[in-house]
Amino acid sequence: MTTPETRYAKVGDDRVAYQVLGDGPRDLVFTTGWWASLDLEWEEPAIARFLRRMASFSRVIRFSARGSGLSDARPKDGRDACLYWTEDLLAVMNAARSNTTALFAMTNGGSMAIRFAVAHPERVSALVLLNTTACWVASADYPAGFPPEELAGFSRFARKHFGTERFARVHNPSLDQDERALSRQAKYARAIASPKAVAEIFEIELERDVRPDLCAVRMPTLVMTRHNCLWASLPQGRYIAENVVGARFEELPGSDSLPYWEAPDLILDHVEEFLTGNRRGAESDRALAAVLFTDIVDSTKHAADLGDAAWRELQDRHEEILREQIGLFRGRLVDTAGDGVLAVFERPDRAIECAQALHTALASLKLSIRAGIHFGDVELRNDGQVGGMTVHIGARVQALAKAGEVLVSRTVHDVLVGSRFNFVGRGEYELKGVPGRWEVCEVVERLDPTGTL
Repeated sequence: MTTPETRYAKVGDDRVAYQVLGDGPRDLVFTTGWWASLDLEWEEPAIARFLRRMASFSRVIRFSARGSGLSDARPKDGRDACLYWTEDLLAVMNAARSNTTALFAMTNGGSMAIRFAVAHPERVSALVLLNTTACWVASADYPAGFPPEELAGFSRFARKHFGTERFARVHNPSLDQDERALSRQAKYARAIASPKAVAEIFEIELERDVRPDLCAVRMPTLVMTRHNCLWASLPQGRYIAENVVGARFEELPGSDSLPYWEAPDLILDHVEEFLTGNRRGAESDRALAAVLFTDIVDSTKHAADLGDAAWRELQDRHEEILREQIGLFRGRLVDTAGDGVLAVFERPDRAIECAQALHTALASLKLSIRAGIHFGDVELRNDGQVGGMTVHIGARVQALAKAGEVLVSRTVHDVLVGSRFNFVGRGEYELKGVPGRWEVCEVVERLDPTGTL
């Protein structure tokens, strides 16, 4: 499923950015509230995976409200900001030709989704709320809210730290040790809005109270709240569910405000079952693939002979050739460490062809490589990496190769029996960390279409 095109709906002279993903039997508007950066979100593997799974059972519509991300600025005419959000959503639904949709909203988007569902019940088939509060401020008749001084602290924190890794860490504690994800979240936040704008909207949200609207919600409603979410407590989530007729409440594990990193499949399981009546679960995070490992022979000696600057330049050219050849043979570069590469291919014959082409292309740089290939079931990880025993075996096969060689596991040999490749056995080996003994073969010649050498 490719990254969707960003389009624009019109509200008067203003433009509202939106995307449509998938072609499922029902529409589902998925909104994080005021803040969205539709394009940048696809750079985060966990978000992309979440959206694609959601699009497996729905046609997903996303939008960036005016005043954030790729959309135009919000008019300054003194109206309630929620009215702009409602106008934007109606315009996007019309542009996407969506007459009726389920509405999945989280955090500050939850209260606006409730208002929208009450104002336009004919356009909303179901309501899903995640980490949502009907009213932020505690009162005598609403002890579930936050004390005013605590909310003032939230506002000061957002004004000072929004767009930083510190804010991302507090917002989604499960990312505490994932520096790359924290960095991407900080970048994503900076693209949404300025800290001042976020703090100002938060202060507007503190005045919102949709408790009187809850009894008017008439569509099926699912409310989900994290056990330890900083921005919306379990009592706040239960309050909504208890005051919407027939609403279902699910307590979720964890502390993250957003759904992408902490138990994302559990959340989507609940949403899919609620909307479709079925719970298929996530698609397998594994796939059959050929893994290709290469390594520059005598790289340390090259570096010593050339010096740091010249060696770095040669490594850059080496990587350019790697990327070019991997792309030509329809592979995907997974990782490069300067001296070598890990790439994956859907078919082992393409991995072999790529390795052979790399031997030829890198000879022009007076570089020699060793290459190893294995084919099997790999684990697909959220950060784009691959793992599992297949990857370990591929690395061990490559370590046995000599300069100019392409070695493959017996598995690759057996898959390609009768193909245009010629293999010579190189014996059985114990591969470090891999059970049993493994036969390794060398690709020695390529047969022409007539079957002769």
